[in-house]
Amino acid sequence: MTDTLTPKLASVFAEGYGGARLRADALSGLTVAIVALPLSMAIAIASGVTPDRGLYTAIVGGFLVSAFGGSRFQVGGPAGAFIVLISATVARHGVEGLLLATFLSGLILALAGYLRLGKYIKFIPYPVTVGFTAGIAVIIFASQISELFGLKLDGREPGPILEKLAALWAARPTFTPAAVGVAGLTIAVILLLRRFRPTWPHLLIAVTVASVATALLSLPTDTIGTRFGGIPHGLPIPALPSFSLDLVVAVLPDAIAFALLGAIESLLSAVVADGMTGRRHRSSMELIAQGFANIGSALFGGICVTGTIARTATNVRSGATSPVSGMLHALFLLLFMLVAAPLASYIPLAALAGVLAVVAFNMVERPAIAALIRSSRGDAAVVVVTFLLVVFRDLTEGIVVGFLLGAVLFIDRMGKAVDIREESVPRLVRAIENAGEDDGNARERPVVADDPDTVVYRISGVFFFGAAASVGSVLDRIADQRRNFVLDCTDVPLIDSTAASVIEGLVRKAGRSGVQVYIAGLKPEMRRLLEAHGLHDHVIFTNTASQALERIASV
Repeated sequence: MTDTLTPKLASVFAEGYGGARLRADALSGLTVAIVALPLSMAIAIASGVTPDRGLYTAIVGGFLVSAFGGSRFQVGGPAGAFIVLISATVARHGVEGLLLATFLSGLILALAGYLRLGKYIKFIPYPVTVGFTAGIAVIIFASQISELFGLKLDGREPGPILEKLAALWAARPTFTPAAVGVAGLTIAVILLLRRFRPTWPHLLIAVTVASVATALLSLPTDTIGTRFGGIPHGLPIPALPSFSLDLVVAVLPDAIAFALLGAIESLLSAVVADGMTGRRHRSSMELIAQGFANIGSALFGGICVTGTIARTATNVRSGATSPVSGMLHALFLLLFMLVAAPLASYIPLAALAGVLAVVAFNMVERPAIAALIRSSRGDAAVVVVTFLLVVFRDLTEGIVVGFLLGAVLFIDRMGKAVDIREESVPRLVRAIENAGEDDGNARERPVVADDPDTVVYRISGVFFFGAAASVGSVLDRIADQRRNFVLDCTDVPLIDSTAASVIEGLVRKAGRSGVQVYIAGLKPEMRRLLEAHGLHDHVIFTNTASQALERIASV
């Protein structure tokens, strides 16, 4: 399917959209909204901003992702994967810098979509995504330790994990048993509901139970009301972020990191939805929608938006049929905000920390990590290095280094997959066969015999720079040993410029020794590449190796 720049919503309406589909989408949208409500606030708080900004993100960004997206089932909103980047950006540039970085990331994502770059995101190796997801999970959990245990830190909590752990250890005298109890209750309710009532909205029920327990028992633990003063009753008036050239330059690296992670996260989520439904998303249109969503979120004071795997999977399992479900999820969240905003003041921060602790645990793809470690030392190294860099260095650095390691590993494997071997060469000898005993008529027939003057070598696999040295060493040894040299490239799907240079060296050496080189089975584009290296006057090209041998026999 072509990667068209048409939103899936338009395709759905073109198919026909009736009342039955609307009812199914409304039920699914309500289910996802119930899941997203506590999660959006928890992610915002963990990111170093107020909980209302998480709701703005889910409402505005979630609506735009579904309205303009390239997936029928994608649900957008704030994601746990961004916690690390957002909190670091807020620490360096403040909330205004965060809003500008989010706005710029939206422009980058939209441009990438219009340039149809979405298809290239899939080139991120799977071990890299597994490693950085596990690293993000560790950082998310570490960011919630202070709330889980009710620790009071002097000043702002450090960003680097080793400094954070040192600060948390120093704050251990401020341990609050009530916070541990609330967090433990929240986690226990979530796990029990998942085990015995998997269709129930376990996150919302767990947060509600913890909030009621905190209020009835007057537990001494911080709530959204005591820390932030509650949340507003609606959306703010949209406004452009503060612009200045110095601030744009300062936040541009953060914006690029937001865009890269957002593209990876959203397209992975869309792929998960494809696997669950059998549909196919439009990757470039999805990037455009993510761009629009981040621009819209920044205008309303929200944080980064991306497609979220957990909410998208919930959307599919709840019976969604179209992007209308994701749009309704955003409208339901807005309704909750308008009607129930005062109740949010009673939510304990320890309960939201418990929610994020469960989210972090679920983010670690334990079966995938075990499979990668068992399958290959190379894949295991990519996972471990990516994980360690994300946790102890930087998320972007982890992705880049992991990608480079994965690329080197792939090159090594592809280089070893190229095979070159000598083929047996029959010689066509002309002989006379009488057509009849008395008529004197005769005709020629071929007789097969070994040909000591001709050698045929067949290459199988991608002949590229990773295999050029090994293939070149074989070719170099035999290039001047026969009068005729046939290089059969029928099973070669690709030749790059390095391989062309190796063949050029082979042809030059053979020419000095009086050896005629035949190259068989090249695809037109590969033949043009060799001709660009000036070989058209020194090589005889044939469609098959048999044609080359017939030509040799006729000389």
